[in-house]
Amino acid sequence: MPGKSVEERLVERFMRYSAISSQSNPANVGKCLPTSPGQQELAELVAAELRAGGLDDVVCDNHATVTAVKRGRRKGCPTVGFIVHLDTIDVGLSPVVRAQKLRYEGGDVCLNKEQDIWLRAAEHPEIAQYAGQEILFSDGTSVLGADNKAAVTTVVEMITSLRPEDEHGDIIVCCVPDEEVGLVGAKHLDLASRFNVDFAYTIDCCELGEVVYENFNAAGATITFTGVTAHPMSAKGVLVNPLLMAVDYISRFDRNETPECTAGKDGYHWFAEMTANQSEAVLQVMVREFDLAKFEERKQKLHTVAREIQQLHPTGRVQVRVADQYRNIADSLGGDRTAVDIIFEAMRAAGVEAKVTAMRGGTDGAVLSAKGIVTPNYFTGAHNFHSKFEFLPVPSLLKSYEVTRQIVFLAAKRAKPRL
Repeated sequence: MPGKSVEERLVERFMRYSAISSQSNPANVGKCLPTSPGQQELAELVAAELRAGGLDDVVCDNHATVTAVKRGRRKGCPTVGFIVHLDTIDVGLSPVVRAQKLRYEGGDVCLNKEQDIWLRAAEHPEIAQYAGQEILFSDGTSVLGADNKAAVTTVVEMITSLRPEDEHGDIIVCCVPDEEVGLVGAKHLDLASRFNVDFAYTIDCCELGEVVYENFNAAGATITFTGVTAHPMSAKGVLVNPLLMAVDYISRFDRNETPECTAGKDGYHWFAEMTANQSEAVLQVMVREFDLAKFEERKQKLHTVAREIQQLHPTGRVQVRVADQYRNIADSLGGDRTAVDIIFEAMRAAGVEAKVTAMRGGTDGAVLSAKGIVTPNYFTGAHNFHSKFEFLPVPSLLKSYEVTRQIVFLAAKRAKPRL
């Protein structure tokens, strides 16, 4: 009886991983790692499968971080890494994913008959190109979680299916938690002891062929406005309203330089959240910019405007705390484009047309790149990340797997970088 095809194995593995609820919990950031127990459960399952697949040095710690090594026949070539994340995003949908495989024949797709949830082709015209293909969907009550379980699936299937006679160098795979809540797992990873690679890859873009090696520089800021309380009957000349201080602050920024008004390589300030009472208002601001000089200017403006508001409300107080979150991968490339060039070679070998895009976001690779491990990003094959209409064409998942295999074979033909 013939064995299962690669495509069948990929789908079964994805279904197995998606059945474990591993949504990260932003409320637990800074309190525990991982921020949700499902991530630890998934980490332990992946580690067990890597051990069963014959990998060396498989480690699964109590922070839901898994690393494993596949020793290669080829020596003197680069050690290649793949880093994927175990968590799915919390966007207010169900944390329980019920993935389903449907053959798409065109038109609208009924995701959930009981709840009358439909993916409308008019609202998602990109699905038309996949007519006649099998596609993975959620049941419309949750995200699908192809971000990033498609990558976990691809990497584990690739590395456990390598044969002893395959020509490749050493490969290290790493699964981290809590990417969706600030790239926390990647920031926590000890590179020297667990991910000592020459370069690495994330598989965290969307549609077939996407390649990303340029992304936002990112920072987060907390602006605290402290007012002066007074009874309203005697408030004139005394009361300082911290909410209005925050309004004055926000009004001094360009309304057109916000996420909803920008695209391409335009940066922005995102006033993301505010909590307030009569005494204090705390504003969370996200800063995003591709160009490093402009990024520094945007961060400086937070302080400049704070001084203006302080002068406007001299008896109040404005405090600004800014912390960098991740950097543009492109700034880490220098003159060595080996990791990027290999992606393009791998795509040509797999018959995939590359589509280079600048990512208006960040990945675990941005964290690693800033620490000296160049880590570009390529496609899972999915569409509509962070949405209940997220979907993953099975042939695109297969192509992601094929590109991943080609990467390890092509890297084996390169010389190990000189220190």
